[in-house]
Formats: sequence, structure tokens, C-alpha cells
Amino acid sequence: MKVAFIVMIRMIILCLLSIGFVACSSGEKLAAVPTGATVLILGDSLSYGTGAAKGEDYPTLLAQRTGWDIINAGVPGDTSAEGLTRLPRLLEKYQPTLLMIELGGNDFLRNINISQTEANLRAIIQAAQSKNIQTVLIAIPENQPVKAALGGLSDHPIYPKLAEENNIPLVEDIFSDVLSKNALKADYIHPNAEGYKMVEEQLRAALNEIGLLKAE
Repeated sequence: MKVAFIVMIRMIILCLLSIGFVACSSGEKLAAVPTGATVLILGDSLSYGTGAAKGEDYPTLLAQRTGWDIINAGVPGDTSAEGLTRLPRLLEKYQPTLLMIELGGNDFLRNINISQTEANLRAIIQAAQSKNIQTVLIAIPENQPVKAALGGLSDHPIYPKLAEENNIPLVEDIFSDVLSKNALKADYIHPNAEGYKMVEEQLRAALNEIGLLKAE
């Protein structure tokens, strides 16, 4: 019992010390996605790049650094329900190797019932898994106006729950971190060009930690 307890403590410490903005998981690392592979990002204005000029969005920057063929399916204003509606057509058209999900922010802003948002995101994840598509969930901050103005945003708690439930990697704290800094924001809910650059850098580090991206 004592040995098992010590091993458990060591595992927790290693998990906490892991490099990159990625949730610790009992699942194995995912297979690396090769250069030229199709990667689909299903998102809203944060993926579209609202707040910066064309080409300054994080999907474009990530494509430049990874060599992946990234399909930016970010639609400003999209809710999780709208993302779920769009998903089947996108999966059929692009047949991606990897799906990254960045949705939920508009649900929070519109006060959509959280159980419905959770159900939509779960359905998106399971639709990808049913086609054996590797899937990553990107956490989005809660709607916290005071913290958005003063700093200290935190991710909504549904994301770790969904990631654990579906045994997929969760990329945490990236948007919460960037949108807590006024110098990195174009407005209340969108990064500026420097902010998107930071998002891409932190996301790339997390993908490397997960195993999806080979170390440079």
C-alpha cells in the first residue's frame, strides 16, 4: 500500500510538472500527425481570427509552422449547436486526420443552458471518434466580465469533464491566459494579432506535448 501510494504521488507530481498547456490524461499519447495531413479546426470567431488581419489567425500561423493542411472552419458567432450541424459535411468533405474543437464561447455569452452545450460538444467528439479521427478539445474561458477586464480568466469546467469522459486530450488555459491580458486583446472577447501569435505558440507546444506534433 505504501509503495502504491508513493507511485501515485510521483505520477501526480509528474503530471503537474508536464510542459505545455495540456491536461494530464490516463490515455496514451496520440500518434504524430505528418506534414501535409489534413487538420480540421471546428470553431467560432476565435478560430476565424476576428480582431486581427487576414493571415494573422492562429490556424494560419499553425499551418505555417507545422506543414499541416489546416482547414479553418471557424465561423464568427457560431454556437456549439451550429458547429455540430456543420460537422458532418465538413468531415465528409475533408476527411481530416485530426479534429480540433474550439467552441462554447458563444453559448456562454448567450447564456445557453450548459447541459445543452455539453451535449453538443459531446456529440461532436463522438462523431469524430466514430470515424477514428484523432480529436483534441480546446478549452474556452467562462463568461467573466470583471476578470476579463482585470485579468484572471479561467476555463469553463465542462471542458475537463468532457475530455476525461471521452478520453481525449484537452488543451487548457490558452485563451484564458491571452484574454486576461489587455495588451493581447482587440476587444473584450477576441485576441489581437499578438494575441493570436501567442495562442498559436502555446497551442503548438501543447500539441507537441500530446504527441501530435513532432519536436522541432
